[in-house]
Amino acid sequence: MGHYQTLRTHSEEGVLTITLSRPERRNALNPTMIHELTEALAAAEKSHDGAIILTGAGAAFCAGLDLDHLESLTAKTREQHRADSENIARVLRTLYSVPKPTIAAVNGAAIAGGMGLATICDFTLSVPEAKFGYTEVKIGFIPAIVSAFLVRQIGDKRTRDLLLTGRLIKAEEAHTLGLVTRIFAEQDLMREARSLAQCLVRNSPEAMYATKRLLNSYANRHLDAEIEAAIAANAEARVTEDFKEGVRAFLEKRTPDWPSRKVPASAGK
Repeated sequence: MGHYQTLRTHSEEGVLTITLSRPERRNALNPTMIHELTEALAAAEKSHDGAIILTGAGAAFCAGLDLDHLESLTAKTREQHRADSENIARVLRTLYSVPKPTIAAVNGAAIAGGMGLATICDFTLSVPEAKFGYTEVKIGFIPAIVSAFLVRQIGDKRTRDLLLTGRLIKAEEAHTLGLVTRIFAEQDLMREARSLAQCLVRNSPEAMYATKRLLNSYANRHLDAEIEAAIAANAEARVTEDFKEGVRAFLEKRTPDWPSRKVPASAGK
């Protein structure tokens, strides 16, 4: 594996552990981490490791987009927004499609894109204290790309609940919804993740790859088109006045004054 600025990688007994390593930023996603994680997953596919564990350093798993990156988005062009959206789609699609079994060891909060990373893995193990949520609507944004995966996992009605409210849920509710596989105490999380990984490594690699390929094929005929539509919707949302106001309000720690809610001065006259 290569050297990374935002990740740590460790291979042992046929298991590759990828650790999101920006603990001072709660492992928030920035362009470098998105690129490096995509690269690390692609390299893992070609390695001798038989299973992949994804976890976070420090108190959080991944807190979503980095605030600095979030603020910079308000000044980008539509073309730049599309390129940024394509990069996010690429890392999620790579994680979904990697032929080796993947295990998320969720050691803390998994928010927005971080929740996507945690729940797209084949197995999602979590500590009881972890919180999950797609909070994008709270800043005038839309969780477009993750929605293509989420609706397949939990159905339309439950997806609408999480995405439209933007509420945070605890690990227990995420388990009830089917987004978390099992819950373990903090001191047991990584041991249990490695134990599961060793169980998987003992299986036939060819049979597991074929099983994942078959399962993915059920969705692939529609998923590519859905992700393309989501990329376009994602880019479009980033140039709205609501998004600009939502980011400003978030950074200024105040309640947003949504431009789309304001009634035009000529209305009703």
